[in-house]
Amino acid sequence: MIAPGAAPAGPQRLDDFRGQRREVQQGGRTVITEPGRIIVRDPGGQAYVRHNEVERFRYGARDIQTQTVGGETRTVVIRPDGTQVITVMGRDGQLLRRIRRDERGREIIIIDNSYRDPRATGGFFVALPPPTIRIPYNRYIVDAEEASPDVIYETMMAPPVERIERRYSLDEIRYSPTVRQRMPSIDVNTINFETGSWEIPPDQAAKLQAIADGLNRAIQQNPRAVFLIEGHTDAVGNDVDNLSLSDRRAESAATLLTQQFNVAAENLTSQGYGEQYLKEQIDGPSPINRRVTIRNITPLLTGGQAALPPPPPGTAPPR
Repeated sequence: MIAPGAAPAGPQRLDDFRGQRREVQQGGRTVITEPGRIIVRDPGGQAYVRHNEVERFRYGARDIQTQTVGGETRTVVIRPDGTQVITVMGRDGQLLRRIRRDERGREIIIIDNSYRDPRATGGFFVALPPPTIRIPYNRYIVDAEEASPDVIYETMMAPPVERIERRYSLDEIRYSPTVRQRMPSIDVNTINFETGSWEIPPDQAAKLQAIADGLNRAIQQNPRAVFLIEGHTDAVGNDVDNLSLSDRRAESAATLLTQQFNVAAENLTSQGYGEQYLKEQIDGPSPINRRVTIRNITPLLTGGQAALPPPPPGTAPPR
């Protein structure tokens, strides 16, 4: 039985999608589309994957409304308690803002991806020197299988390992590894995916309990907290397959955390990295590399400030 508003459970193996891929050239870039994903390879050979996260918010929705205003598309997901999650997308499908509006009309901007720091240059890639890690390495990259629930929660709430110099957009965080490395992370190596699949078997799902408990505590502490769920693969197969597979695994984990453990969907965002960041440097099958990683990116989004100045006029959708 599919819950109201949930996307139907379609195929969960890459083999079902390969035949539906379409490839075009756009301004020197190769753009590959497949159901639910766009994969872009730039002229330098670097590739990344994008997907629309609104689908993940549909679970349990009472109503979903979409309107286009001035080139921006606003999708409003209305929950049974009257809470609304508003996703504002630009013309090119890029996320601009994510807002939660409670039943009394009060709004919290969770993500403002339209913000560009005056010091930002060029595209979304930011080259920073790698951070100096002054905490024990097993508290910088935490192994979920061995960590206690308290350590998992403390890692989710831990400060950056180096001073954050400015606010970063979500896209800058997604596509800049040395920006993400400012925050400790948790390797969720308690779930094992079958080769070529992003389905989380029922016997594996329960292993996310401690992660979910930590996320729920952290979000209760800070309703604006944003956690990035990263998907990674081993170095088997081609980069397009691995980008798609890792992105779907990250989304699968985010979906399960919401549907089974009631983690607020809007406080999670997911991104796949394929085989770009191998934990074990091996050119072949590796369960260690087939992993999902979670990190708190709130200090990166806020520039290390607990509270942000109010957004400029006109950024919140009309009531």
